[in-house]
Amino acid sequence: MIFFEGKKSISKEELASLPLDAYNGEIILVDTKEGLEEICLGLQQYSILGFDTETRPAFKKGVVHEVSLLQLSTDDQVFLFRLNKIGLPSCLKRVLENKKIVKVGAAIRDDIKGLNRIGAFNPGGFVELQDFVKEYEIENFGLKKLAGLVLGFRISKGQRLTNWENDVLTPSQQIYAATDAWVSSEVYKKLISVR
Repeated sequence: MIFFEGKKSISKEELASLPLDAYNGEIILVDTKEGLEEICLGLQQYSILGFDTETRPAFKKGVVHEVSLLQLSTDDQVFLFRLNKIGLPSCLKRVLENKKIVKVGAAIRDDIKGLNRIGAFNPGGFVELQDFVKEYEIENFGLKKLAGLVLGFRISKGQRLTNWENDVLTPSQQIYAATDAWVSSEVYKKLISVR
Protein backbone atom coordinates (compact mmCIF):
# COMPACT_ATOMS: atom_id res chain seq x y z
CA MET A 1 0.00 0.00 0.00
CA ILE A 2 1.26 3.46 -0.85
CA PHE A 3 1.63 5.58 2.26
CA PHE A 4 -0.47 8.49 1.03
CA GLU A 5 -2.96 6.31 -0.87
CA GLY A 6 -4.70 8.26 -3.62
CA LYS A 7 -2.67 11.44 -3.06
CA LYS A 8 -0.72 12.86 -5.96
CA SER A 9 1.49 15.25 -4.00
CA ILE A 10 2.82 15.91 -0.52
CA SER A 11 3.27 19.29 1.13
CA LYS A 12 6.41 20.42 2.96
CA GLU A 13 4.43 20.30 6.21
CA GLU A 14 3.22 16.72 5.61
CA LEU A 15 6.75 15.68 4.70
CA ALA A 16 8.19 17.32 7.83
CA SER A 17 5.74 15.35 10.01
CA LEU A 18 7.03 12.00 8.76
CA PRO A 19 9.73 9.99 10.57
CA LEU A 20 13.30 10.29 9.30
CA ASP A 21 14.68 7.06 7.86
CA ALA A 22 17.82 5.91 6.05
CA TYR A 23 19.25 2.75 4.57
CA ASN A 24 20.40 0.50 7.42
CA GLY A 25 21.51 -2.65 5.62
CA GLU A 26 24.95 -3.75 4.47
CA ILE A 27 27.05 -1.13 2.66
CA ILE A 28 29.97 -2.41 0.61
CA LEU A 29 32.58 0.22 -0.22
CA VAL A 30 34.55 -0.67 -3.36
CA ASP A 31 37.72 1.40 -3.73
CA THR A 32 40.03 -1.16 -5.36
CA LYS A 33 39.60 -3.48 -8.35
CA GLU A 34 40.21 -6.51 -6.16
CA GLY A 35 37.11 -8.75 -6.22
CA LEU A 36 35.34 -6.40 -8.64
CA GLU A 37 34.60 -9.04 -11.30
CA GLU A 38 32.88 -11.18 -8.65
CA ILE A 39 30.80 -8.22 -7.42
CA CYS A 40 29.75 -7.39 -10.99
CA LEU A 41 28.76 -11.02 -11.66
CA GLY A 42 26.65 -10.92 -8.51
CA LEU A 43 24.93 -7.72 -9.63
CA GLN A 44 24.08 -9.33 -12.98
CA GLN A 45 21.78 -11.74 -11.08
CA TYR A 46 19.33 -8.98 -10.08
CA SER A 47 16.37 -7.75 -12.11
CA ILE A 48 16.15 -4.37 -10.30
CA LEU A 49 18.95 -2.17 -8.98
CA GLY A 50 18.68 1.24 -7.37
CA PHE A 51 21.02 3.70 -9.07
CA ASP A 52 22.62 7.02 -8.17
CA THR A 53 25.92 8.87 -8.41
CA GLU A 54 27.67 11.53 -6.35
CA THR A 55 30.01 14.21 -7.62
CA ARG A 56 32.26 16.49 -5.64
CA PRO A 57 30.51 19.86 -5.56
CA ALA A 58 32.08 22.77 -7.40
CA PHE A 59 31.63 26.16 -5.81
CA LYS A 60 33.20 28.13 -8.68
CA LYS A 61 31.39 28.94 -11.88
CA GLY A 62 32.58 26.83 -14.80
CA VAL A 63 34.28 24.21 -12.59
CA VAL A 64 32.91 20.69 -13.09
CA HIS A 65 34.24 17.60 -11.33
CA GLU A 66 34.06 14.01 -12.53
CA VAL A 67 31.60 11.58 -10.93
CA SER A 68 33.23 10.35 -7.72
CA LEU A 69 30.84 7.63 -6.61
CA LEU A 70 28.44 5.17 -8.26
CA GLN A 71 25.83 3.61 -6.00
CA LEU A 72 23.97 0.42 -6.92
CA SER A 73 21.51 -1.14 -4.47
CA THR A 74 20.22 -4.70 -4.44
CA ASP A 75 17.51 -6.11 -2.18
CA ASP A 76 19.87 -6.37 0.78
CA GLN A 77 23.11 -4.54 -0.03
CA VAL A 78 24.29 -1.24 -1.43
CA PHE A 79 27.57 -1.08 -3.32
CA LEU A 80 29.45 2.22 -3.33
CA PHE A 81 31.97 2.24 -6.17
CA ARG A 82 34.63 4.93 -5.68
CA LEU A 83 35.13 5.84 -9.33
CA ASN A 84 37.69 8.50 -8.45
CA LYS A 85 39.90 5.59 -7.31
CA ILE A 86 38.96 2.75 -9.69
CA GLY A 87 37.61 4.49 -12.81
CA LEU A 88 34.75 2.78 -14.65
CA PRO A 89 35.95 -0.79 -15.23
CA SER A 90 34.51 -2.88 -18.08
CA CYS A 91 32.64 -5.24 -15.73
CA LEU A 92 30.72 -2.26 -14.29
CA LYS A 93 30.00 -1.01 -17.80
CA ARG A 94 28.46 -4.42 -18.57
CA VAL A 95 26.08 -4.01 -15.62
CA LEU A 96 25.15 -0.49 -16.78
CA GLU A 97 24.58 -1.72 -20.36
CA ASN A 98 22.54 -4.80 -19.44
CA LYS A 99 18.95 -4.21 -20.66
CA LYS A 100 17.65 -7.10 -18.52
CA ILE A 101 18.54 -5.27 -15.31
CA VAL A 102 16.25 -2.36 -14.47
CA LYS A 103 18.42 0.40 -13.01
CA VAL A 104 16.14 2.96 -11.42
CA GLY A 105 17.10 6.42 -10.19
CA ALA A 106 15.89 10.01 -10.01
CA ALA A 107 17.27 12.70 -12.34
CA ILE A 108 19.60 10.19 -14.00
CA ARG A 109 20.31 11.96 -17.31
CA ASP A 110 23.25 13.96 -15.91
CA ASP A 111 24.45 10.92 -13.93
CA ILE A 112 24.68 8.86 -17.11
CA LYS A 113 26.39 11.71 -19.00
CA GLY A 114 28.93 12.04 -16.17
CA LEU A 115 29.65 8.31 -16.16
CA ASN A 116 30.12 8.36 -19.93
CA ARG A 117 32.81 11.02 -19.54
CA ILE A 118 34.78 8.58 -17.36
CA GLY A 119 34.27 5.61 -19.68
CA ALA A 120 31.97 5.38 -22.69
CA PHE A 121 29.17 2.81 -22.52
CA ASN A 122 25.69 2.30 -24.01
CA PRO A 123 23.19 2.67 -21.16
CA GLY A 124 20.59 -0.09 -21.04
CA GLY A 125 17.65 -0.81 -18.77
CA PHE A 126 17.58 2.60 -17.06
CA VAL A 127 14.29 3.88 -15.65
CA GLU A 128 13.93 7.57 -14.85
CA LEU A 129 11.86 7.56 -11.67
CA GLN A 130 10.65 11.11 -12.33
CA ASP A 131 9.05 9.96 -15.60
CA PHE A 132 7.86 6.62 -14.23
CA VAL A 133 5.80 8.15 -11.40
CA LYS A 134 3.78 10.16 -13.95
CA GLU A 135 2.01 6.88 -14.81
CA TYR A 136 0.57 7.06 -11.28
CA GLU A 137 -0.35 10.75 -11.69
CA ILE A 138 2.14 11.64 -8.94
CA GLU A 139 3.03 15.32 -9.11
CA ASN A 140 6.15 15.34 -6.89
CA PHE A 141 9.29 14.23 -8.67
CA GLY A 142 12.07 14.87 -6.15
CA LEU A 143 13.37 11.79 -4.35
CA LYS A 144 12.74 13.35 -0.94
CA LYS A 145 9.04 13.92 -1.66
CA LEU A 146 8.65 10.58 -3.43
CA ALA A 147 10.02 8.81 -0.33
CA GLY A 148 7.41 10.57 1.81
CA LEU A 149 4.53 10.08 -0.59
CA VAL A 150 5.17 6.44 -1.51
CA LEU A 151 7.18 5.01 1.41
CA GLY A 152 5.94 7.11 4.34
CA PHE A 153 9.24 8.50 5.58
CA ARG A 154 11.57 11.38 4.87
CA ILE A 155 15.23 11.20 3.99
CA SER A 156 18.03 13.59 4.84
CA LYS A 157 19.89 15.46 2.13
CA GLY A 158 22.44 16.89 4.58
CA GLN A 159 25.51 15.20 3.06
CA ARG A 160 24.79 16.11 -0.58
CA LEU A 161 27.36 18.92 -0.81
CA THR A 162 30.21 17.14 0.94
CA ASN A 163 33.50 16.19 -0.73
CA TRP A 164 32.96 12.80 -2.35
CA GLU A 165 36.66 12.60 -3.23
CA ASN A 166 37.90 12.58 0.38
CA ASP A 167 40.43 9.82 1.09
CA VAL A 168 37.91 8.25 3.46
CA LEU A 169 34.13 8.55 3.16
CA THR A 170 32.54 9.18 6.56
CA PRO A 171 29.82 6.84 7.83
CA SER A 172 27.32 9.70 7.27
CA GLN A 173 28.40 10.06 3.64
CA GLN A 174 28.12 6.31 3.09
CA ILE A 175 24.62 6.14 4.59
CA TYR A 176 23.48 9.17 2.59
CA ALA A 177 24.83 7.71 -0.68
CA ALA A 178 23.35 4.27 0.03
CA THR A 179 19.97 5.76 0.97
CA ASP A 180 19.51 7.59 -2.34
CA ALA A 181 20.04 4.45 -4.44
CA TRP A 182 17.98 2.29 -2.07
CA VAL A 183 15.02 4.72 -1.94
CA SER A 184 14.87 4.88 -5.74
CA SER A 185 14.49 1.12 -6.02
CA GLU A 186 12.06 0.94 -3.08
CA VAL A 187 9.77 3.59 -4.59
CA TYR A 188 9.84 1.76 -7.93
CA LYS A 189 9.15 -1.67 -6.39
CA LYS A 190 6.33 -0.30 -4.25
CA LEU A 191 4.65 1.34 -7.25
CA ILE A 192 4.90 -1.72 -9.52
CA SER A 193 3.44 -3.84 -6.70
CA VAL A 194 0.21 -1.79 -6.71
CA ARG A 195 -0.35 -1.75 -10.49
